[in-house]
Amino acid sequence: MALVGLAVGCLSAGSLAAVALDDPAVQQVAEPTRARVAATPTPTPTPACTPAPLEQRAAATLVVGLPGIRDAGEPLAQEVIALGVGGVFLSESNVASGEQVAALSAGLRSAAGRPLLISTDEESGRVALMRDVVGEGPSPRRMAQRGTPEDVRARAAATGTALAGVGVDLDLAPVLDLDDGPSGGVIGDRSFSADPAIAADYGLAYAAGLTDGGVTPTVKHFPGHGRSAVDSHEESSLVEAGVDELRATDLVPFQRAIDAGAPVVMLNHLQYAALDPDLPASLSPRAYALLREMGFEGVAITDSVGMGAVNLRWDFPAAAVAAVGAGADAVLTTDGRNAVRMRDALVAAVHAGGLPEERLSEAAARVTALAGGDPMAMSCLDVDLPTLITD
Repeated sequence: MALVGLAVGCLSAGSLAAVALDDPAVQQVAEPTRARVAATPTPTPTPACTPAPLEQRAAATLVVGLPGIRDAGEPLAQEVIALGVGGVFLSESNVASGEQVAALSAGLRSAAGRPLLISTDEESGRVALMRDVVGEGPSPRRMAQRGTPEDVRARAAATGTALAGVGVDLDLAPVLDLDDGPSGGVIGDRSFSADPAIAADYGLAYAAGLTDGGVTPTVKHFPGHGRSAVDSHEESSLVEAGVDELRATDLVPFQRAIDAGAPVVMLNHLQYAALDPDLPASLSPRAYALLREMGFEGVAITDSVGMGAVNLRWDFPAAAVAAVGAGADAVLTTDGRNAVRMRDALVAAVHAGGLPEERLSEAAARVTALAGGDPMAMSCLDVDLPTLITD
């Protein structure tokens, strides 16, 4: 279905937010990105096709939160929808009741007049932003300890059905990280297991259940957050493990998920000595290259770029440019008040030569396809996203 009704106005050169493209913090991302883009050809555009305006493609890569918004008519909601964001993120502050969330979702989609991702973060346990909609649930660790993968799939299917019933179509779960440390740790009981095979079995069962219920799952936090006790909401830390060690442990559940057709993978904000040690994975060209080398053909999304591990070093506009340049398709922020600046920064970066237009087009096409829109109408690129095998 072609995208219609996107309200994106013409921008004057003076309206673009300033992005310090000569900033060393941005350049350390941009340089390896240029090399990666040159080495990894994107799909060939159809010659007779005209892509959507650059501003529209830039906005399509953003998934943004609406702090405190419970009605689609409120100004911030109308602003991000008119901007043309690819999706919105709903948290606890957006929830008063199931009926209210359903009305909010419907209102956002009606205002957009186009396919729009509506996402949340419902892992069960302590990270359960739609608890008031889906009900209380055990932690992933407890689910794995007390039930079978079939039990977990059934529970996740009920969660997916409840989420779909209020208009949510993307869940930023399940966690595939390995952790058997204290339950209250950064990952802790959010992990199904420290055993790669068990984490994969139960994580994929949860993903299959969400799919059964009509919701797209997101496996996270690539390339594995379990080795760090540092909360990336506050700061980043360096993971010393080499790639071979990661492949034998942390990456096993992700490889299983990719092989099973996982449509979305979230990257974390830790730094990896074996990849780009000075960059969080979410901004690391080598992290995205590793993900693609593992066979992933879906949508790569960042964890929220408002978290301290990123935001203390890169403001929202610079983080958006760095993430998309590195290989992200969708950039997540829980605060949509930064959406205009992020969109403008992406446009400015393309004009200035710091971000290849073909990379932005590829990202916009994938997010558009995930939302159920027409990637050809957006970017003149034919996108075939993977579908999770649930049999």
